[in-house]
Amino acid sequence: MPPSESTTTIDGRRIGNPLGHRIFYALIRVAGRRAAYALLRCVIFYYVLLRPSVRQNTLHYLRRRFPGHAPVERFFDSYRMCFEFGKVLVDRAVMGIRGPGEFQISLRGREQLLGLLAEGKGLVLVTAHVGCWQVAMATLGCLETPVNMLMRREEGELDRHYFEHSGENPYRIIDPAGFLGGTLEMLGVLKQGEVLCVMGDRVTGSARNAVPVDFLGGRAAFPFSAFKLASTTGAPVVVMFTCKTGPGSYALELARVIRVSRDLGRSGEAAAPYVAEFAEALEGFVEKYPYQFFNFFDLWNQSTDSR
Repeated sequence: MPPSESTTTIDGRRIGNPLGHRIFYALIRVAGRRAAYALLRCVIFYYVLLRPSVRQNTLHYLRRRFPGHAPVERFFDSYRMCFEFGKVLVDRAVMGIRGPGEFQISLRGREQLLGLLAEGKGLVLVTAHVGCWQVAMATLGCLETPVNMLMRREEGELDRHYFEHSGENPYRIIDPAGFLGGTLEMLGVLKQGEVLCVMGDRVTGSARNAVPVDFLGGRAAFPFSAFKLASTTGAPVVVMFTCKTGPGSYALELARVIRVSRDLGRSGEAAAPYVAEFAEALEGFVEKYPYQFFNFFDLWNQSTDSR
C-alpha cells in the first residue's frame, strides 16, 4: 500500500501498487496482524495528508455524518475512517493467510436465520460496505445452506479477497456483469432455498436500478433489485451488518427482517418503502459505528429514474 501516482483513489481498493500489497502480505505472514496495523498507520497518514483525492472521497459521507465538524476535525475523521478501512483490508488478508483462528466472530441472530430458511423460499441477505463483511460472512457456514454472493471485482482493484489467499471460497460468486445481470442465477438459487447475499448500498449497472430515499439528512440513491427478487420469489429479506468489535473480533448482526409484497411490478417507486427500511437500518448502524462505513461514492448526487 505504499504510494503510487497511478492508483491513489479510495472508491474501490485502488490504493498503492502491487509491490506495496505484497509487502503487507509478507509482513502478515512473518509478524502478524498487529505489525501490519503499525505500518498501516504511517501509510494512511501519508495518503490523508498528501493525497487530497483520498480525503475528498471520504467527505461525501463525513459531511453528513458530522455536519458540525470544523476542517481540522474533519481531517482526523478522514484519517480514522481510512485507517479503519485499511484494517479491514489487513484483516481479510490475515484471515486468508493465517486462517480464521486469528479472529473471534459472532453471529447474532442465528436461530432467527434458521427459522427463515425453514420456510423454504430462500433468503435474500442484504448487507453493505461496512466492517469486514468478508471475514464475518465466513460464519454463515453454520447455516448449512449454500451461500451465493453477487460480487464483481472493481476495475484496477489490487487487494486480494481473503479466499484468494487461502484458495477456499465459502460461497459461490454470481457476477452482475453476466447475462441479464445475473438475475436468472439469483432467481435460481432462491428457488432452491439457498442464501443470496447482495450489497444494498451501491448501484451496479444503470442508475435506473436505484431509487432515492432519505439517508443522513438527504435523498440518497440505493439499489432496489434485491427487493424485486424477494417480491418475485417470496423470499424474506434480512438486513445484516458486520461490525469490528475489538482488535481481533467481529460480529455479524441481524438488523432487520423485511417482508416484501408479491408482484411489486417494475417500478422502483413500488420498492421505495422497502429500500427506505434498509436505509433506516443502515443509518442506525453508522450512528453506532460512524467510522465503519466504507462506501466512498457520493450517494446523494446520483441521478435516478425509478420509472
